[in-house]
Amino acid sequence: MVVSTPIMIKVLVLVAAMLGVVQAFAVSSQSSNGRLTTRTVLSSTSSATSTSTDDLLKPSYEIEPLTVRIGHGFDIHRMAPIGDAGQPIVIAGVEITHSDQKWTDKEGKYVEPGGIYETQLGVVAHSDGDVVYHSIVDAIFGALTLPDIGQIFQDTDPRWKGCDSSKFMEHAYEVMTGYGYSIGNVDVTLILERPKVANFKPAMKENIVRLLRTTPGRVNIKARTHERVDSVGELRSLSCHVVLTLERTK
Repeated sequence: MVVSTPIMIKVLVLVAAMLGVVQAFAVSSQSSNGRLTTRTVLSSTSSATSTSTDDLLKPSYEIEPLTVRIGHGFDIHRMAPIGDAGQPIVIAGVEITHSDQKWTDKEGKYVEPGGIYETQLGVVAHSDGDVVYHSIVDAIFGALTLPDIGQIFQDTDPRWKGCDSSKFMEHAYEVMTGYGYSIGNVDVTLILERPKVANFKPAMKENIVRLLRTTPGRVNIKARTHERVDSVGELRSLSCHVVLTLERTK
């Protein structure tokens, strides 16, 4: 766009700065007839991406101040030998230490296809693959009619590579309280065949209570196997369901 006066240039620069989405700068050049022209160039700033993410959490419609809201979250991640996964199994912020497990080698990388390979297991994921934290975050966003966790924390974003998922929990808590809600109760159902997690559940619960600033009487964790059915039963994946309520605080 060609702008012929300095005043209009200043107006455009000011508008762009106020929007905070683009950078504006003036470029002067001399045309073939000797006339000096000035054009304003607009370019995207690095904050444009974060602005669009923030916009996802601030929809155009009203999030009505209901007394109670209900949310459901689900997550599933592949499990693989620790050398392939590149990271351990972390559930609700707790690293699940374990003895070698009987993992089904479906593709025949280590033994014949479908055979059993005894190995330490890890979780295959972009972040740390914490299925409990991811499900809770998804449930909070769902209760507030907001986009799912995959849209907010995209698995193509290098910022989240290997990220501690407690960061996602902290952000979800801020969003929840920003809309005037607190945790009513949280019910977690963790589904994995092995390794066993009964001894780790108290620490998992403690982490959830701390991150959501709630009390032990409002958080429950259940764990069950998948009766050796499909990928979960073959130790090739683990999954989690979360149902929670949010209570209006203001």
